[in-house]
Amino acid sequence: MPKVVDHQARRIQVADAVQELITEQGLDRVTVARTASTAGVSVGHVQHYFPTKDEMLLFTHERVVRQILDRVSALGERATRQRLPIRDVVTEGLVEWLPVDPRRRSAHRVTLAFLGRTVDNPQLAQAHAETGRLIRSMLATAVHNGKECGEVPDDTDQDLAALELHSLAEGLALQLGSDPDAATSRTALALVSARVQAVFPGRCRQYEQPEEGSLAPMHSGSHRAIDI
Repeated sequence: MPKVVDHQARRIQVADAVQELITEQGLDRVTVARTASTAGVSVGHVQHYFPTKDEMLLFTHERVVRQILDRVSALGERATRQRLPIRDVVTEGLVEWLPVDPRRRSAHRVTLAFLGRTVDNPQLAQAHAETGRLIRSMLATAVHNGKECGEVPDDTDQDLAALELHSLAEGLALQLGSDPDAATSRTALALVSARVQAVFPGRCRQYEQPEEGSLAPMHSGSHRAIDI
């Protein structure tokens, strides 16, 4: 019986090696030979799945982004179970993109390496733009849901608020990653919390019980779509 090959697992094996090399040595040290050695596979194995260095970097970046989004999605699920306000999920979700601990610093170094290559590679630039649009869309959804539950004023421009919060997180990530003396992790977390609080100043009514004979303050289930 022929052996079943898990091609996705093999790509992930290589991507994990690329991330390890970028984290510990920088993008310039990522070669096919070093990646193969770090992953414990042959050079031919790496070249079979990723003919170019940029293709390795693109897959590694997509994997890092998906891991962050999965953690943010888990935050949304926890918020529903624990009846947390949307502002708490948005705050913690934005912090997932900041290099404030070893895991997130590793992800940030991959993001920086990827960003640098977007200047010369339109495919990578397009992928970077799509990631940004996705994050802003999720933030805009969170702001919209915040209006429904009473945390966000009705006249708030959700797209502008999403752009503000996304820009803040990106800027802080760059500061923390390139010049840690410019802002400490504690300062960065305080800034994120303050700006999210400014967008979500109200009390969440999502979990309040309506008075007998009255309607619930918002549609059932709308609190679920707050992932960022």
